[in-house]
Amino acid sequence: MTNTDETRSVRVLRVGEQVRHVLSEILMRGDVHDELLAKHPVSVTEVRMSPDLRHATVFIKPLLGKDEAAVLKALRTNTAYLQREVASRVQQKYAAKLKFLADESFDEGTHIDTLLRAPKVAQDLTSDE
Repeated sequence: MTNTDETRSVRVLRVGEQVRHVLSEILMRGDVHDELLAKHPVSVTEVRMSPDLRHATVFIKPLLGKDEAAVLKALRTNTAYLQREVASRVQQKYAAKLKFLADESFDEGTHIDTLLRAPKVAQDLTSDE
């Protein structure tokens, strides 16, 4: 089988999704021994893998967006444990280095929705043409 750009990109997406599932399961079960993470349910919304699969950018969102900075700090503190767990459950040649970031896409969506519902925009949508 040839290793084309398309098969590589599918593999990158597939591994990213595997990492997302593993991290979600670890956080859901409370396997990380951290009080803050135990109190705050966290959604792993997306994992973007580098083309060589050595780096993973993990986008997270705490439930209801509460204490996002504190949750990120707790995840970053426990990165070594999470990397070991991911490496043992996702069989790859190299263990991916995890980088945790807040997922801003929900905030952007809310902002766009607010703009669309603004009276000035609504007036344009209902005016006679």
